[in-house]
Amino acid sequence: MANIEEKIETRLSGIIEPLGYKIYDVQYAKEGKDYFLRIFIEKEDSEITLDDCEKVNNAITDILDEENFIKEQYFLEVSSTGVEKLIRKEKHLEENVGELITVKLFKPIDGLKEYVGELKAFDENTVDIKLENEEVVSFERKNISQIKKYYDWNN
Repeated sequence: MANIEEKIETRLSGIIEPLGYKIYDVQYAKEGKDYFLRIFIEKEDSEITLDDCEKVNNAITDILDEENFIKEQYFLEVSSTGVEKLIRKEKHLEENVGELITVKLFKPIDGLKEYVGELKAFDENTVDIKLENEEVVSFERKNISQIKKYYDWNN
């Protein structure tokens, strides 16, 4: 599926960027019996509105139909990344070094399956974060179920 996501991102970038937006991520997933194509967009120094999503949706719908990347029926969703944007790609990790992130694990370490800390470093096998107590913890990527930007909902 990643191949489809990459093809779609490459094809749509040239259409979306002249409109003033950047594709942050493309996700194609099956949920239950339905397929979803999610296009997450950003724009420089401004929040994404419903009008922005509609503008991008209208610009890409016909192209997606013409290119026929996806053979089965799917639902198209165009949205902002949100404040807790998913960090799935190497470029996302690069952009977030020094930022607070949440790391969720498949298997707990020291009884915990979720950690929050500053992204310090990463390579193809590990992701390192500095916890609030200044301890640096290294996680094996194969044990990471999700990484996202941290947002403190209490402040």
